[in-house]
Amino acid sequence: MNTHQQFTADAKKISFDRKHRQTIKFNISRYDAAVAKGRARYADWQLARARTAYIKRVMLNDWDKYLLQFEENATRNGITVLWAKDNVQAIEYLQAILRENAAKLLVKSKSMTTEEIEMNAAAESVGCESVETDLGEFIVQVAGEKPYHIVTPAMHKSKEDIAKLFHEKFDLPISSTPEEMTEYVRQVLRKKYTSADIGVTGANFIIADIGGISVTENEGNGVMSTSFPKVHIAFAGIEKVIPRMEDLGLFLPLLACQGTGQQISAYNTIFTSPRKANEVDGPEKMYIILLDNGRTDLYADVESYEALACIRCGACLNACPVYKTIGGYTYAATYSGPIGSVITPFYKGFRDFGHLSSASSLCGACAEVCPEKIPLPDLLLINRRKMVEKNLRPKVEKLAMRGFAQMSKGRFFYNFPGVLKNIAAYPLNFTLWGGWRKMPKFAGRAFGKEMRK
Repeated sequence: MNTHQQFTADAKKISFDRKHRQTIKFNISRYDAAVAKGRARYADWQLARARTAYIKRVMLNDWDKYLLQFEENATRNGITVLWAKDNVQAIEYLQAILRENAAKLLVKSKSMTTEEIEMNAAAESVGCESVETDLGEFIVQVAGEKPYHIVTPAMHKSKEDIAKLFHEKFDLPISSTPEEMTEYVRQVLRKKYTSADIGVTGANFIIADIGGISVTENEGNGVMSTSFPKVHIAFAGIEKVIPRMEDLGLFLPLLACQGTGQQISAYNTIFTSPRKANEVDGPEKMYIILLDNGRTDLYADVESYEALACIRCGACLNACPVYKTIGGYTYAATYSGPIGSVITPFYKGFRDFGHLSSASSLCGACAEVCPEKIPLPDLLLINRRKMVEKNLRPKVEKLAMRGFAQMSKGRFFYNFPGVLKNIAAYPLNFTLWGGWRKMPKFAGRAFGKEMRK
């Protein structure tokens, strides 16, 4: 079964899972309510969108300049900057650092970039335990799963699901409340923080003019993961760069608003260097691994490069009726939902993941909520066209469309009796049209003939 067939099978299965639908509907509805309140705090939310979208386009116009400026400033600050062409090179850097520091324990703050390169497995393959410290990430790691959602990794689990999991894994009472389970995890992680050799974070923003990174979170796990270990490694996609420190004043509130509905996230930390001689806290060494992994291929595409303006707020996922129906795991990719359907084919290949661009109703809800004004429906259509141009669509589809074009553009189809048209179309009810819809019936007489009559 290829990836497209697996996607179709998984989508059919999860779409009719009533419990899953109820859990996702409930969790996203809470986000929707919070985000509505978050937007209400703005005097002009559309103006805030326009300003951050403009800054991102400015960055993309001079992408190389800002990345090199960041590297120069970060290196001057004492940070080691490493450029990774792909996930293989990123993992080589990681494992070399782990070996150099004889690392046995690594604590990791939430980061989708590390999920993209499957960092946990890579660390454990060289004998270093990797522990997720974000509560949602911790839950899915304990369950042996991957994050379900860009912002909320355990969105697909109810509190009862998590209580059952913690009962099985940690022998907590099955009746444990969310507060009791959170307190248990807090105590477990405190021991991990203080004994870890390496701390890993992502980077919400790479700040060119100061040579630092900005990390946003709500639990303090990012701060704890970088305070105790002697080495801090940050993984960042190269599209995360912004020109100036002052730009954060626009981006941080907008990211919080669209991601969780907050006025601003609880913890916003800027890292500009390892510990200095006159400081008592912080890591002795700091590495920033800048990941390409297909991003420059996307940038080279003059039609689709705007997708790199994404700030990973998750708003398009929460708005998408397809995502809310088939869930995050059906995409079988690190980035799901509308933005994932646009960028994944560039990162992992159109042959295996181009079908994701058809997982959309093109309703436009994703573009309406995107804080960076990325034209996601247009980009999905462009990807669909690329699939045709690359001859990656099924041959039977191509033949069927050619046949229908030939048949419908002449007088033959116009003069064909409606009864015979319906007989010819009837098999579509069980094949291309799908098992949950009925093919519309053709009228007995063509419209032109009816008008003349």
